[in-house]
Amino acid sequence: MRFRTHPTALVPPRAAIEPWWTTPNVVSVARTVGSVTVGVGAIASRSLLLLVAAYAIYWVGDMLDGYLARRLDQETRPGAVLDIVCDRACSAICACCIVMLAPETWPAILPFLLSFLMIDTMLSLSFLYWDLQSPNYFGRVDMSVWRLNWSPPAKALNTAGLMLALGLHALVAGAVLVTLVLLMKLWSLGRVRHLVLAAHWPPSGPVATTQPGT
Repeated sequence: MRFRTHPTALVPPRAAIEPWWTTPNVVSVARTVGSVTVGVGAIASRSLLLLVAAYAIYWVGDMLDGYLARRLDQETRPGAVLDIVCDRACSAICACCIVMLAPETWPAILPFLLSFLMIDTMLSLSFLYWDLQSPNYFGRVDMSVWRLNWSPPAKALNTAGLMLALGLHALVAGAVLVTLVLLMKLWSLGRVRHLVLAAHWPPSGPVATTQPGT
């Protein structure tokens, strides 16, 4: 099956000349160092208060670096990749802390980690196939994938939905939610694969075949 895609071809090598140490990137590094450090402290001391602080640093810093990137007109492809990597570092340490403090949450945390650290990482980095500054602009390629993964409601569901369910002690609902998100991510990744094939390897005419004996 062929999917319609944005006519953008292979991305130009502009990322090599884009600045790395922008203000948003500094914030990304700072919030990751802070969140991971506090998260490790939460694990070492088995502290719920430090876990909440680690999540607060992660989420507030994540919103701040995105806001500054847009406000200062400093959105760059290296910055988008850095943001994706930093999100995984913060989220992984915080999720492991949750399991340490409440081992009964593992059926929800395990599929969340598999989804966010593996499937969603590949999906988020797929914007590099196109001339896009970040996954936030993936709607220019495919609106369905964007709505399910990077629209504001999708981001809220992917990052806060599980934490809300666990906070309400709704472990079954949390496990169901992350499983559904995992299946949605797998579908999205499959669709993006078809989009990449359609955008970068379109058929250019009849395919010549070699007959036996010729």
